[in-house]
Order: sequence, then C-alpha cells, then structure tokens
Amino acid sequence: MSETIAFELNGQPVRVAAEPGQRLLDLLRGPLRLTGTKEGCAEGECGACTVMVDDRPINSCLFPALEVDGREVVTIEGLRGPDNRLSAAQQAFADAAGTQCGFCSPGMVLTATALLNENTDPSDEQIRDALVGNLCRCTGYVQIVDSVRIAAEHLRGES
Repeated sequence: MSETIAFELNGQPVRVAAEPGQRLLDLLRGPLRLTGTKEGCAEGECGACTVMVDDRPINSCLFPALEVDGREVVTIEGLRGPDNRLSAAQQAFADAAGTQCGFCSPGMVLTATALLNENTDPSDEQIRDALVGNLCRCTGYVQIVDSVRIAAEHLRGES
C-alpha cells in the first residue's frame, strides 16, 4: 500500500506516493521523471546514483524512498542556478574534461558539490577520499580531480 510523502526536491516542495521498499532512485526516475540520476550497479558500489539528502551524498539505489519524507533532496537537475547557469562543479567538469561517456558524471558532480559545500579548499587527497565511492571507467580520475580543484578555485573567487 503506497504512502504519500512530502519533501523538498531541487528547491521545490513535492508530494508523491511511494511504495514500501521502493528505492529513492526508482521514485526519482519513475514518477518524478528526473533521469539524470543513473543506476549503475544497484548495490551501492559505483556511485552513479548519488544524490544529496540533507546536503549529504547518498546512494539512491540503496536509500528507501519513504525515508525522504520531510527532508531535502538535490539531484543533478537541481544544481543549476535560477538563471539556468551551471553550478561551479558542473562548469568545471565541462571545462576540464572531467567527463567522457558521462554516465558517472551526475554522481561525481553531486559528491564533489557536497565536498565543496563543506570545504572550498580541499587537498587532492581530500578530493580523492570524497570520491572513493564513485567509480569511473573512462577518465582515469586525473581530469575528475582537476575538475573538483577548478570548481574549488572558482568558489574561492580565484578563477
């Protein structure tokens, strides 16, 4: 039997029916039609499905949809500004070739955003530690770390 939940999604209030046992990933991609969040492994190992819940990156393939009731959820679609500009992390990933096939990119960008919300001057080691749960099969990670560093510089007003 479904249950109506209410939460903030990308800055907007949402009320939607969710089933017991339904994953947040399926709620986002299904009835809410936000397909930027990708399903990679369905086991919480790859990070492709990363979204932010109350400013913390989580694997939406493991997170029960009913648990977002009363909380704040941000997906890749919610990072753009009101003027439709890309966020600092999105722009840096585009500028520094932090994407190739792009499948892991939404999760990478959201994890990077969560890190930069807490620390606008992370070391390369801190960047790598933050991204440890996000796997990429294409880039070799150099461009990804560069992208996060560039976004941090932008947020500090250095670029």
